[in-house]
Amino acid sequence: MRPQKSNGATLTGIDSDTFELRSRVVHGYKRAYRMAGRGPAVLFIHGIGDDSSTWLDVLASLAGDFTVIAPDLLGHGGSDKPRADYSVAAYASGMRDLLTILEIERVNIVGHSLGGGIAMQFAYQFPEMCERIVLVGTGGLGPAVHPLLRLAAAPGAGLMLPLIGSAPVTAALRVFRDLLRSTGGIRFGSDMDYVATKYVRLVESSSRQAFLRTLRSVVDWRGQVVNMLDRCYLTDGIPIMIVWGRRDRVVPSAHAVRAHAVMPSSRLEIFDEAGHFPHHTDPQRFLRLLREFLMETQPARHDVRRWRSLLRSGGGMRAAGREVLDRSTVSSGT
Repeated sequence: MRPQKSNGATLTGIDSDTFELRSRVVHGYKRAYRMAGRGPAVLFIHGIGDDSSTWLDVLASLAGDFTVIAPDLLGHGGSDKPRADYSVAAYASGMRDLLTILEIERVNIVGHSLGGGIAMQFAYQFPEMCERIVLVGTGGLGPAVHPLLRLAAAPGAGLMLPLIGSAPVTAALRVFRDLLRSTGGIRFGSDMDYVATKYVRLVESSSRQAFLRTLRSVVDWRGQVVNMLDRCYLTDGIPIMIVWGRRDRVVPSAHAVRAHAVMPSSRLEIFDEAGHFPHHTDPQRFLRLLREFLMETQPARHDVRRWRSLLRSGGGMRAAGREVLDRSTVSSGT
């Protein structure tokens, strides 16, 4: 659930309506974003099918001490939805280009779900720009993912997606929400209402095609295809916080433990009552942890010689990452 508001005010009393969408043209396409505040820059990246509004209350709470930027990814929200490259690497490059236009040279990154994968890819591609990383229910840390996303990534699924966002199906999902929550199999749990409001957009052809191209770049019928575990050793020296909902049905919380194992200097925070959106379920705790992390840790400074040394000596750590992945794959039955 989102925190309660009155007349547009957030938990901090700051009006979230202040964070209206702006846009810049990057490589010929409109990129929508929200931006406010002053101080160190914090980039918030949303997940697949979502948009920057998922961060509104967080933005309003942090804008007094930080410059907060929350883009709508290409193919999402108010950004253009062209026939284009929707890979994680392309998204990371798009973040770099938008930040460059906004004259932001270094940034802390908070990524949710797909956005967490983009955050990790950003740190890999542009380490000189990355000060800290916060991963929230992130992708790219193992194959397991919700069966409905596997189904949506399958050939021919695009013909069915318009039905998901239709009014009758949305109403039916809400009617049977409690039933779905009570089962242990295919369900979104407490996140269903929020997801349903976002997936209404899939009735639009451009949104649907962008969603499918994005999804199929990271998921197939067997699960997630992007694996960043073999490069996690390169985050050595970068402050990292991992936040996950124990009841996450989209990306299981076992991935949080796995990520923490291959990034031993990371900080792990599990929200026992949360699903895939811990920043919605318990916004006060999320904000407290995020603020503490940003203010109490030292920002990373990229050292080219250290980076080169890590790459040269990283074989053992890559093997360890693969071993962790292999063990978890066997134990999860994927």
